[in-house]
Amino acid sequence: MIVPQLLLAALLLAALITQAVLPAYRVLIVVSAAGLAVLVARLYGTVVPGGLLGAVPWDVLIILVSLGALSSVLAESRLFDRLAVVATRISRGDPTRVTIVFAAVMYVVSGLVNNLTALLLVMPVQLVLFRLIGVERRYVAWSLGLMLVACNLGGAATPIGDFPAILMLGGGRMTFLDYLVRAGPTTALIFLVLLAAVIRMVRPAKHIPSDPLSTRISCTVIEAMHRRVLLRRRIAWPAAAILGLMFGAWTVLPADLGVTPELVCWLGGAATMLISPRVGEDVLRRRFDAEAVLFLLAMFIMVLAVRSSGLFETLARALVDTPLPIGLQLGLFLVLAGVATALFSAGPSMAALLEVADVLARELPGHVVYVGLALSVCAGSSCLLTAATSGPLAQALCERADLRDAQGEPIRFGFFEFLRVGLLSFVIIETGALGYAAWALYT
Repeated sequence: MIVPQLLLAALLLAALITQAVLPAYRVLIVVSAAGLAVLVARLYGTVVPGGLLGAVPWDVLIILVSLGALSSVLAESRLFDRLAVVATRISRGDPTRVTIVFAAVMYVVSGLVNNLTALLLVMPVQLVLFRLIGVERRYVAWSLGLMLVACNLGGAATPIGDFPAILMLGGGRMTFLDYLVRAGPTTALIFLVLLAAVIRMVRPAKHIPSDPLSTRISCTVIEAMHRRVLLRRRIAWPAAAILGLMFGAWTVLPADLGVTPELVCWLGGAATMLISPRVGEDVLRRRFDAEAVLFLLAMFIMVLAVRSSGLFETLARALVDTPLPIGLQLGLFLVLAGVATALFSAGPSMAALLEVADVLARELPGHVVYVGLALSVCAGSSCLLTAATSGPLAQALCERADLRDAQGEPIRFGFFEFLRVGLLSFVIIETGALGYAAWALYT
């Protein structure tokens, strides 16, 4: 089995590196690599015909599609637009408050719906506010960077917030409630520590002059711009109620009833579409994220092909057999998971890392391994702008806003502008992951 392990590992690694370097072609890259992986696995007899497709976690894809559709309907209700205006009102246009309030809003929202959808509708309001209050480069980098990290932490807080947690929920590795009560408080604490570090130590707004009149005018302008953007209550409240019922079903319904998380998502998504059939049909036809589904399907197939060679089992056993205490073995795995995610992004990394985590979970309590892994993946995806799912979108929105400093020079938000935010976030979140693992393992 050594030859197929080496070939499939090299193919997986090459695909991960290439899709990270050339994100514009990432779907084509992973689809092609998945086809080659299936061919290699078949030639060496590690899988039977149809075996890989049968092992694909279709439940995870159903959850992703259903939650994406629900997020799109909520966006059509203009709920996020109104939420951005409320955040502006609460912040009162003060630069420090703007940073805190918008980061907190994105943390909460990202735990409930697709963070890309929320970011697309909330961030433009924040950028207009930046232009009105007059900002400088350092402030924009830290404020937007903190908001992106808040998206990642919010996504890791609940089992439906982001792909890594959804993968655990769909795979049955943890129940909805078990993950929520363990990861939710931990990510909230990490978020508060990060927020305090940025506001108290970095102080991104310290060079922006305070002008109460200007801040009041800024808030008034924002509200005037969105005065005609009315909440479509006939869509918003029923959709929110359905989401609440889905939370209740995930939390209360016993597993032996047979109402699985993906079935709850499917029924909840369909009910949301039926609230307004015209909006629902438009979401399904024009806003269905086929790119994300195809990318993840190809990644699953490629990872499953590698697993069929026994490589992940070998790596996990090598880690477990090292002459280190079990706690240090887990810590080493979590640190490596964070670094791998920073290099290859959350989705591809999590799909491969879970195969190793499954073996470690035979030696350790499952929640210690899986929640620690989710936090480490969150740390890695917060380290570099290219690793964050919402990073390229935030960069594009900032470029379109054409922000300028007091000298009229354009303000950019790119890889190097985010780097300091990302490194600080990585250290704090990874420390939180290790701290959670140590606390959960030894208490």
